[in-house]
Amino acid sequence: MVATALFAASYFCKTSSAMRRVQASAALLWVGYGIWMNAPPIIVANVIVAGLAVYSDWKQPRYSSAGHVTK
Repeated sequence: MVATALFAASYFCKTSSAMRRVQASAALLWVGYGIWMNAPPIIVANVIVAGLAVYSDWKQPRYSSAGHVTK
């Protein structure tokens, strides 16, 4: 329930980068739940979600307050 609430709350983040980080965190909570429940489909699905969220955040260019790319 906490993971779902965290994932839903990610839509209130002000930046897409923050949203992806919160979503990755929620997915990792789901991974923990999957491990606890011994449920490989939950684990695999959420490792993929967390990985994609982290990768897309890492790949996204960063902008300064002046609008310049900083990465």
